[in-house]
Amino acid sequence: MDSRDAGSLKGKVALVTGGARGIGFASAKLMAERGAEIVLLDVNGDGVAKAAAELSAAGHIASGYAADIADGTAVERSLGSAARRIDILVNNAGISGQEAEFGAIDETQYDRMMDIHVKGAFFLTQLVLSGMAERKWGRIINMSSNRGMVGYRRSSHYCAAKAALLGLTKAWAKEFAPHGILVNAIAPGVVYTDMNLWNGLEPLEEEASWNLLKRWAEPVEIAYLVAYLASAEGAFVTGQVISPNGGDPIIGY
Repeated sequence: MDSRDAGSLKGKVALVTGGARGIGFASAKLMAERGAEIVLLDVNGDGVAKAAAELSAAGHIASGYAADIADGTAVERSLGSAARRIDILVNNAGISGQEAEFGAIDETQYDRMMDIHVKGAFFLTQLVLSGMAERKWGRIINMSSNRGMVGYRRSSHYCAAKAALLGLTKAWAKEFAPHGILVNAIAPGVVYTDMNLWNGLEPLEEEASWNLLKRWAEPVEIAYLVAYLASAEGAFVTGQVISPNGGDPIIGY
C-alpha cells in the first residue's frame, strides 16, 4: 500500500456507539472524511438522527440507530443485518461517574455503570465479530479512561468499569488475532464534552490544570487516535492502551 493511502478508510464500515455527540461524533466524522461508511448507535434517538443527517448532508454515507447499549436485545433488533457489515467497532458509549463518593454509590448506579461500559461493549462485540472473522479483517477500539489505569479518589464504579474495558481489550486482542482482528483501547484524560460539563466548566478547568499541558483535549484530538487505530497506519498495533492525557498522569511516575 502507498503510504499516502495508509490512513484511508475507504470501503470500510464503522460503527460508533454513543455516536450522537462528543468523542463518538468527532470520531465518526473523521472516519467518514477518510472514506468510511458510518453507522451511529446512541440512546438519544433525536440526537443520533441529527448526527447521521449532518454526516449525510456533508456527502458521507451514514445511518443512525437508537437503542440503549445496555439492552442487547434492543441493540440487535435495531441494527439488524447492519451488524454483519461492521469492519470497525468503536465501543464509545458511556456515562459519567459524577464524582460519587464510595459510600454514596448504590446498586442501581453500580449496575448502570457496568451495564453501559462493560456489558454493552461485550455483547455488541459478540454481535459484530462473526462478520469481521469471515472477512479476516476487523478493528475494535474500546474507549476507556486514564482513571481506569490509575484510579481516582471518587467515582470508583466508573474507574472499575473503565478498567474492565482494558482487561477485555487485552483478552480480545489475544483471542481475535488469528482472525485478523486488532483490538486496542484509548484511555483519555480530560476532554471537553457535554458529558464532562455536567457540573459546569469550573471542575473541567480544575482537572485540566493538573496535567503538564494545562489544558483539556478537544474531542477531535481523541478522534485522531481512533482513525489511526482503525486504518492501515495502526496495522501492527493490538492489545495496547494509548492514553492521550496531557501528561496527567505519566504512567509509572
